[in-house]
Amino acid sequence: MSVSDLDHAKDGLSVSRRLFMVLSPRSLSYARLALASLFNHAEEQFDLSLITDTESDKQILLDEVGKLGVNQIGKSVAVFDETDLSARESEMFAGYPNIANFRHGHPCWRKVTDPILLSSHEEEMIVLDPDIYFPNRFCFEDSLQSRLLLMWQQPSCLLPANVVDNAMHSGIALAHHTDIGVAQWKMPIDLDWLDWLLGKLGSPNLPRSMHVESIVWAALAMRMGGGYLDPKAWLCWRRTQFKRIFRKLGGSGPVILRGEPWTDIKCFHAGGEAKWWLVDAKNKGFLDSNEVKRVKFSPLPFQELTQDVFAAIERRRRWLKRSGYYSLFPQQ
Repeated sequence: MSVSDLDHAKDGLSVSRRLFMVLSPRSLSYARLALASLFNHAEEQFDLSLITDTESDKQILLDEVGKLGVNQIGKSVAVFDETDLSARESEMFAGYPNIANFRHGHPCWRKVTDPILLSSHEEEMIVLDPDIYFPNRFCFEDSLQSRLLLMWQQPSCLLPANVVDNAMHSGIALAHHTDIGVAQWKMPIDLDWLDWLLGKLGSPNLPRSMHVESIVWAALAMRMGGGYLDPKAWLCWRRTQFKRIFRKLGGSGPVILRGEPWTDIKCFHAGGEAKWWLVDAKNKGFLDSNEVKRVKFSPLPFQELTQDVFAAIERRRRWLKRSGYYSLFPQQ
């Protein structure tokens, strides 16, 4: 589907929520669970845009969507490849070289840029990672005008350190504990400021690390305001010390997932290695609870990451590396 086709389709449909997922066919081993749980458990109407790279990738995703049997009233899917978006990029990001460079960096960075290319006016953009799961019937939270909602996590994923340092030395505030399994915001976006931000962070020479995306969201959070999606409902998996030791001793990943509070949550972000356990956990019956979670929660205020706190985090990381901890328990 082209961008103009999507605009025409929206004119003829009453769609409550606008969802986006940057998705490579290589991620389908777990992403098909995310898609199926979304279609099976979302109580609201939505229009989902899947964003991929090539025409062949697009066809694979179209075939996958067909296998899911997701043809439901008020729930639709459109798939866009790079050819579909290149003209819109030339139009919307003209004069913003840092945004254009960022878009063509790490694939994860397109979760920031590409929903903008497919949106206009005051439309909402609910951006979903492919490694999430919805275990219960649920409603999304209300998106906020001119403000941002992100998931919350511990301890911190703001890496690499030199990019964080660039932000802090430029006086750019960053939110702590940000997780981007789900991000909600609305058009219009201040592209002048976003282009300036990316330049201060190091564009066009940013390290091609997926974690840079989190730094950008953390800066947007403090610039725009908003808050964290309530972690009691929007849960990010945490690789605690107990879980590390359990795995090292041969424990099963799906058994670890069994201990998560599936009956209580709307969404689970299976970050790191946990995404590879989802299929087995699903087959063992650990995931689906089928409770009804229609209540919408108010966001929790963003917490700023201070220079002292970040320095302490970096000291701890260096100590763990010197002590051989990461050799025993590799980072995910």
